[in-house]
Amino acid sequence: MGLALFSAASSGAARILALQPPGAAALCFGAVVSAALLISWGAEAAQFYVSQGLAIAFIALLQVVPEFMVEAVISWDAAKSGHLDLVFANASGSNRLLTGFGWPLIFFVTDFYHRRKRGSPLEVLQLTPHHAIEVAALLLASCWYLVIVFRARLTLLDSAVLGSTFITYLWLLNRLPAQKEGKEELLAPSRFIVELESIWLRRGVLFALFALGGTAMWAVAHPFLGAMQKLAIAAGVSQFAFVQWVAPFLTEFPEKVTAIYWSRRVTLAPMALLNMVSSTVNQYTALVAMIPIAYTISLGRVAPIRMDSLHRTEIFLSFATAFYGATCLLKLHFTRANAIAMLSLFLLQFFYQGSIHLPRLGPPGSALALPPIRCHVAVAWAYLVLAAAEVARNAGKLRFRQSLRDSLAAMKHS
Repeated sequence: MGLALFSAASSGAARILALQPPGAAALCFGAVVSAALLISWGAEAAQFYVSQGLAIAFIALLQVVPEFMVEAVISWDAAKSGHLDLVFANASGSNRLLTGFGWPLIFFVTDFYHRRKRGSPLEVLQLTPHHAIEVAALLLASCWYLVIVFRARLTLLDSAVLGSTFITYLWLLNRLPAQKEGKEELLAPSRFIVELESIWLRRGVLFALFALGGTAMWAVAHPFLGAMQKLAIAAGVSQFAFVQWVAPFLTEFPEKVTAIYWSRRVTLAPMALLNMVSSTVNQYTALVAMIPIAYTISLGRVAPIRMDSLHRTEIFLSFATAFYGATCLLKLHFTRANAIAMLSLFLLQFFYQGSIHLPRLGPPGSALALPPIRCHVAVAWAYLVLAAAEVARNAGKLRFRQSLRDSLAAMKHS
């Protein structure tokens, strides 16, 4: 109750009061952390009444509300100004940050607490066969990015395809059975909700947690980003760099809070990874589908969002990042090698000079001093080579098709 009151009060104050950037950022930070914890407790309890995948997908959708708001505003303004760089900067940066940084973060946090609790390193994060639905959705959505890159434009056709993928994904998750066991492993807040005898009271508490958490994140999104943008500009960060990396990091902060909270409890680490996967699916489908819609409404007529070579490169790299992540999960577990490879390539892209004004990897004239577009293409191809190697190395262990069949069969009996 105290956390709920703090979340409501701090988010309301951040929305109403005209605070200086440091104070606004600190107040919003507290509101986001408390809202993320409220939502995570609700998700832990909700998986015993709907499928775990649907519960986490719904939570992931609430968590990316700030990212949706930022992208909608950028797309709306782009139609008015004609400047499209920031549209693709925010979309590509948020996607790569979530997959390239977020997934390895889950593994290494879980590994740290696994060593503390059990005295041995973590080898894999194991998913269940029903999680094949999330993997399939991510695989399909990421592959559509190749179509976008080939056509060199983003249109309402992409909105229809990706939006349909997102709706189908939620519908399939809704058909899966709910969790049956594991209530004794819940912490006190989640267990309290599960053990409520009145079904209407239980539903009311869950609704209140989700509504309060989502509203708090919506309320602090604008003041939090505004405060951090002023601090970033004061520190010398360019607008493009802020939109591509700083803003997505802030808007995706709720996922990271929830994921780290679950990762600390080693038994819930698969839920943490699934939270990140669901957020990735949300961004690769619903978020990108929303961009042409907001752009068209703002423009007042149907028109494509055309892409230049830099935009296509950024989207191609986003595709490659998600595609490698999806191939890693075809075996329904995420290994240390996968986490290291994904994080290494994510960090490698920052060693090249590009639109975010970072130094080149090598001296001028050397083989390593590639143009920024070629460099990002090289990183993208490295992801794809690793994806092919992942499938080839685990060809005999892949149970994805069978898991997908089992999931579809479970829907018929749920």
